[in-house]
Amino acid sequence: MHSRAAILWETGQPWSVEDVDLDPPKEQEVLVRMVASGLCHSDDHGRTGDMPMVLPVVGGHEGSGVVEEVGPGVTTLHPGDHVVTSYIPSCGRCPACSTGHQNLCDLGRFLMTGKMIVDGGRRVHARGTEVSTMSLLGTFAEHAVVHEASLVKIDDDIPLDLAALVGCGVTTGWGSAVYVGKVRPGEVVVVVGVGGLGIAAVQGARLAGADQIIAVDPVAFKRETALKLGATDTAESMEQAKELVVERTRGRLADVAILTVGVAHGDMIAPFLALVAKNGRAVVTAITPHTERTVEIPLMEFTLWQKQLLGNTFGAANPRADIPMLLRLWQHGHLDLESMVTTRYPLTEVNTGYADLLSGRNIRGLLVHGS
Repeated sequence: MHSRAAILWETGQPWSVEDVDLDPPKEQEVLVRMVASGLCHSDDHGRTGDMPMVLPVVGGHEGSGVVEEVGPGVTTLHPGDHVVTSYIPSCGRCPACSTGHQNLCDLGRFLMTGKMIVDGGRRVHARGTEVSTMSLLGTFAEHAVVHEASLVKIDDDIPLDLAALVGCGVTTGWGSAVYVGKVRPGEVVVVVGVGGLGIAAVQGARLAGADQIIAVDPVAFKRETALKLGATDTAESMEQAKELVVERTRGRLADVAILTVGVAHGDMIAPFLALVAKNGRAVVTAITPHTERTVEIPLMEFTLWQKQLLGNTFGAANPRADIPMLLRLWQHGHLDLESMVTTRYPLTEVNTGYADLLSGRNIRGLLVHGS
């Protein structure tokens, strides 16, 4: 079938919105009419080369849509179902999935290859060549052929534009606080970087019962949004946050710190770790350029203060359980998704959306397909 998609042809170049041809879904695959897609920073990491991607590639990994067709062997989805994409597929049977770590599913080994799970092929064609898809999804498109393991069915009465956010950003940020950081009632939390992931981490910390939440960002409107969604204090930098947390805790420091900046670098880790107290948990959620290998930290303090430096992918979430759960929290008024969407764009304005992200104008930009 014919469709439209935003393709990255070369590293450092803008997204190109153009006509594509899609193969029909094969074994265990589904054709989805995309409705919305979040403009996550990870796709820009692919564009800049910070994160390796197989080019050319259809961008987008945080999306929602409606099932139009299912391939042979699909048992959990039917035409007309509303779905959210899970940027890490979950098979339900590998050691990770079967022990409650769907975010580490063995099918994740396919994500950086650009090759479909079933046969190692590709379903998108443009300019006479095969095109890969970001995270085996490619949600910057009007249609996508996706493996069943990468889709989670949701209730039909949930707005699909808002639902797209839990395909990556909300779930990752929420889990940074609740699952990886293990925020407990009464604790002090510092969130460094309050874009889409950071705002979700602030909301996760609030709902987990944190007593104080300090949101750190150089952009004033992001700090203001963080205060509306649960932060108790704000700071413009980690240095300013350190002074504030020392004052607020009488020198004890924070229980949990979460790093959700746009691009992380090794020299950020030492001041980031300095925010947490003895036995404090420092959660690194932000993406670092894949060529960076060096981090310097005060090892004696790290050891003797029993600090914990924690990695994080997809918020340690189980997408098949947590995506519906987070949407229920929204339905019941506990999670604010509306305030996270700053601007909606048609597919043709994907580059404008990323320009707005990089200039700090958006918490989350959202592509709304067909507009």
